[in-house]
Amino acid sequence: MKNINSKLIIALAIFCMATTQVIAQNIVSGYVFSDTNKNGKKEAKEKGIENVAVTNGKEVVLTNKKGMYELPLNNDAIVSVIKPSNYQVPINQDNLPQFFYIHKPNGSPKLKFKGVEATGKLSKKVNFPLIPSDENNVFTALVFGDPQPYTQQEVDYFAKGIVDEVANIKNIPFGLSLGDLVGNDLSLFNPYIKATKKTGIPWYNVLGNHDLNFDVETDMLSDETFEAHFGPANYAFNYGKVHFIIIDNILYPDPRKTSKYWGGFREDQFQFLKNDLKHVPKDYLIVLAMHIPLSEPEDNDTFNDIHRQRLFNLLKPFSNTLSLSAHTHIQRQDFFTKTKGWPHEKPHHHYNVGTTSGDWYSGTLDANKVPISTMRDGTPKGYAFINFNGNKYSVDYKVAGKPKTHQMEIFAPKVVAKSKKTKAAIYTNFFMGRKNDEVLYRIDSGEWKPMKHVVEPDPSYVSQVMKRDESETLIPGKRASNPIDCTHLWKGKILTKLEVGVHTIEVKATDMFGKAHFASKTYRVENTNF
Repeated sequence: MKNINSKLIIALAIFCMATTQVIAQNIVSGYVFSDTNKNGKKEAKEKGIENVAVTNGKEVVLTNKKGMYELPLNNDAIVSVIKPSNYQVPINQDNLPQFFYIHKPNGSPKLKFKGVEATGKLSKKVNFPLIPSDENNVFTALVFGDPQPYTQQEVDYFAKGIVDEVANIKNIPFGLSLGDLVGNDLSLFNPYIKATKKTGIPWYNVLGNHDLNFDVETDMLSDETFEAHFGPANYAFNYGKVHFIIIDNILYPDPRKTSKYWGGFREDQFQFLKNDLKHVPKDYLIVLAMHIPLSEPEDNDTFNDIHRQRLFNLLKPFSNTLSLSAHTHIQRQDFFTKTKGWPHEKPHHHYNVGTTSGDWYSGTLDANKVPISTMRDGTPKGYAFINFNGNKYSVDYKVAGKPKTHQMEIFAPKVVAKSKKTKAAIYTNFFMGRKNDEVLYRIDSGEWKPMKHVVEPDPSYVSQVMKRDESETLIPGKRASNPIDCTHLWKGKILTKLEVGVHTIEVKATDMFGKAHFASKTYRVENTNF
């Protein structure tokens, strides 16, 4: 009997030891610490930081008084720190923020484009260094939509046409690309990184549908090459009184099997969002950065409606929100109200940002031999500045290669017949505009009159496309896409009962943030003999 008991005790002891080892292998722990000497290593004198959020991509925990955290971990995970305000994360030689630890003992599966190398055994402590920094609650972020180069030449277009304009930019703490960093050829990630590095600021990145590993069967594996270059596709950080959430909203393959991909989220992503938002002060501004718009123009089923509603429900505790997307290669302002499932009286603003590639690097070449690439709705290619003041924000759109005051394009006939009726009109494409904005015009310093908001193709863009189509000689560059309806277009009558000569059209547009913008154009009135 004693022998049986002894054997049983030994067996139980062995089982307990084995169980402990299994548990240990599935737990990650470490410190978030103040890296005062900036060497990335936790020294004995460097203190841990309390109440910092750390996530495994699903669960989110806060560090204890000593700055220590502990999380469950599987063998295909990325652990990341959610940067608190008044701290910086280290950046590497390419200005990419280093806030994560990849744990893939066996690496990524074999894919057309290489994923993560085998990371081997889990480190005993996974520590995250943070560098103390005085962050102003008033700041501006630089935002790029869809660089999307398909070739090295298009990377060069992106570098020359966009990045050179903001190279070594000052007083901007970080930048963000809203997906489609490249165009299906993931070997262009490194040239893209080399280009954005020239901005001279930390650069965050969103996963786009053209950044995916297409040779996979599950959505969980579609971002392996992205992870190898940029880290997690789902993460968050704080700056000032703003909480930024970067989220992959591309379901690939499409679970409906009706398309290549669909807008929406996996269940683990909903868990991440829920667990992350629990630790965010309710008076913060929540900014969600994604690739596919939450809105579905022309009733196209591009986004899972149930998923959008679940997202809105998670955001209910927050009265200050903004979401950003790209993907469409146009620019538009969308607002979700209670009738569209938004839980607050104040509508939710979704800004679908114009792209840095414009209309996929099409159109005539400019003086630098870079395509002008005006988008199908007449918005010139460019980038956005999001200005933050506490938990409030405003947006400026900057047209590439133009002064910052270039906020609209006026189209009008160059010449009209004196005192003759005409169906010609004055059109104003106000690039940052929305339907309810006030757009006024006057001729020769006369009385200001309202222009009428219309939804139709921008005639300025139509004329660009037609000029190429009607040319009897080949024009360098790629033909632009066909025009589509513009959501930020206004129309006014042109006067003909004026003196013969040149007359000036002035337009004043006031945006949703109360900023007034001005533009002008001239036309001629001539006598006719017919």
